[in-house]
Amino acid sequence: MARVAAAFALTGRRLAGIAVELWLPILLFAGWWFASRGSSSLYFVGLDTILGALRDDWLGQAGAANVLPSLRNLAEGFLLAAVVGVVLGTLLGLVRPLGNAVSPIVEFLRSVPGVALLPIGLLIFGIGTEMKVSLIVYGSLWPILLNTVDGVRSVDATKLDVLRSYRVPAHLRILRVVLPSAAPRIMVGLRTSLSIAITIIVFSEMIGSTEGIGYAILQAQRNFEIPQMWAGMLALGVIGYLLNIGFRGVEQLVLRRHRAMNTTPGS
Repeated sequence: MARVAAAFALTGRRLAGIAVELWLPILLFAGWWFASRGSSSLYFVGLDTILGALRDDWLGQAGAANVLPSLRNLAEGFLLAAVVGVVLGTLLGLVRPLGNAVSPIVEFLRSVPGVALLPIGLLIFGIGTEMKVSLIVYGSLWPILLNTVDGVRSVDATKLDVLRSYRVPAHLRILRVVLPSAAPRIMVGLRTSLSIAITIIVFSEMIGSTEGIGYAILQAQRNFEIPQMWAGMLALGVIGYLLNIGFRGVEQLVLRRHRAMNTTPGS
């Protein structure tokens, strides 16, 4: 009975959290629906018309043909940026002289937006997957790298000294102590980089692509298909929201070990 009660309580808390999160978007959409109903404007069409275009153009094979390439490129670029950022950030965080030496270079490179390198990417890679993935890696790398450096440097030095005194191998110190302790900061960097990666992939598809969400939105605008244009932006927002929900689930799983490490017995 206690387990059943705990399960019901947990379900109730989750439903309450979902209700708190969704009430404002639902209210805004309801206001949008009534405010735009019967609109005769060419550029600000009714929400019912936009939802119809969303159903026809984005909830079928045509939508999948645009969404799947974007998601594939986004996943490849984001995962590569995550691996490179965590590895380099851990190295720069552990070896302080090296981190201090390359800090001016890092600050210079991260101040250059990834979208600003689109012309160079087109010259080097042309219109293709390599260009989009490389821009995502460059643009989303820096929040992961810098947060990893900060997280690694915040690890208790006494704890590391004790591990060294017991001759614990370096790779075990990093995998079992340093990275779990730095996990909260790393996850902050990853969440920031995810939004940057979405922005870059859409922009790169608008300028140099023949497929993808950004390409579909731009083509709708060029052809004066205004409902389809708004539907594409609405689909992009929904995809970004779902990706954020998925990331939060992964974040909770990753941080469980961090919470366990910082919870004292009897607390």
